[in-house]
Amino acid sequence: MLRMSHMDDDDWFWADVLVQGQPVRLGFSRNRIGVHPPFALFLVLSVGGLVILATAVLLARRLSRPLENLADAAQHIGSGQWPAPLPEEGPQELAALARSFNQMGQQVRELLANRTTLLAGISHDLRTPLARIQLALAMLPENAEPDLVQGMQRDLEEMNRLIGQFLEISRGLGEAKLEWVDVSEALRELADNARRGGAEVNWRDAGPCRLELHKLALCRIVANLLENAVRYGAGQPVELEYICGDDGLVLSIMDRGPGIPAEAREAVFRPFYRLEQSRSAQTGGSGLGLAIARQLAEANQWTIELLPRDGGGTVAKVGIPVGRKL
Repeated sequence: MLRMSHMDDDDWFWADVLVQGQPVRLGFSRNRIGVHPPFALFLVLSVGGLVILATAVLLARRLSRPLENLADAAQHIGSGQWPAPLPEEGPQELAALARSFNQMGQQVRELLANRTTLLAGISHDLRTPLARIQLALAMLPENAEPDLVQGMQRDLEEMNRLIGQFLEISRGLGEAKLEWVDVSEALRELADNARRGGAEVNWRDAGPCRLELHKLALCRIVANLLENAVRYGAGQPVELEYICGDDGLVLSIMDRGPGIPAEAREAVFRPFYRLEQSRSAQTGGSGLGLAIARQLAEANQWTIELLPRDGGGTVAKVGIPVGRKL
């Protein structure tokens, strides 16, 4: 029941309410229940804006987290690693995207494994007849034409070398075990091997440097870069040096050749790519050396780049971040 009365120059509203069977009277003064429209509107808009902002942040986070996981997984696959499958949860579209990405990653992994198996099988099958041909050449009579025999032997050696490079680029060394490596000693041996092959290599020893890394990958990368520098170095000495600091190891292989145009410095890392001026029987390589070096570097999360050298030539730099150092 509602009543109104006038008390103390003000109107009062009364309401009788039953609580547990007992009447309770509530009263409100008119000036207590007055509404101020501008303030009420501001208050409603402020509260509504805060609610909308909080809801938008939560929804954005719910949508962005799966995308961040997807981008991180894609980066790992790009660097030669295989992350755990993404959780297939969240909104329907994102769950479908994660499922498709997981299927794609599995297919890529199987494709690479099949490629390795295929190339290994082809290489094995090719080396068997090559060995028979080499044996037949060795059994030729002494009156056979020497130039022809030597030419065939060189061709067989080149085929064997190409087969070995195919195997290297198919396998990679991403799963090789880490071991402690005396970088100075390893590079000295590589420089000595190049010298024994007729190259002129100036080796600069920067002092002791022991790192935990994949030694076979390091040796293959440096050997390929040295071979490339010697082949295209215009007959000038090649310089090999390193800097071993707290941030990591930086190797530099420098030549005085014609250099590499800026637009081709990434293209030369593609398999079988060769600059036009190097396509000759005397200097043209197989086009796999730099591709193998780049693949091995990326598999170990190292960096490799080709830069112009002051005064002419090319500098091949290999960056190896510090894992553990002695």
